[in-house]
Amino acid sequence: QVQLVETGGGLVQAGGSLRLSCAVSGRTLNTYNMGWFRQAPGKERDVVATINWGSGITSYADSVKGRFTISRDNAKNTMYLQMNSLKPDDTAVYYCAAGPRRSVVYTSMNSHDYDSWGQGTQVTVSS
Repeated sequence: QVQLVETGGGLVQAGGSLRLSCAVSGRTLNTYNMGWFRQAPGKERDVVATINWGSGITSYADSVKGRFTISRDNAKNTMYLQMNSLKPDDTAVYYCAAGPRRSVVYTSMNSHDYDSWGQGTQVTVSS
């Protein structure tokens, strides 16, 4: 099973930026999807961005498109989420996740396709 550890969360003012990192170990990822999800208190977990590790194809939630960028560093076996122009509504616990791919090329935005999860890192955006 893939092991995932998120870092990089913190407190930032609206309009600021943060970069989250997800260190991956335990399995090669060429046949996996990786993704970032978030959950605010009292709300359901929502997808933020995903990537097919092998193809590099990405998908983004409409709420973060143009502001967030998901990327990977194959040499470091690490995934990143660069978050710019942060808004108070972005406040949540952010989770790194991994799951077997269905498509060779495309990624998945369905949380049920992900079966390995990190511990989460808190992101708080103040007004």
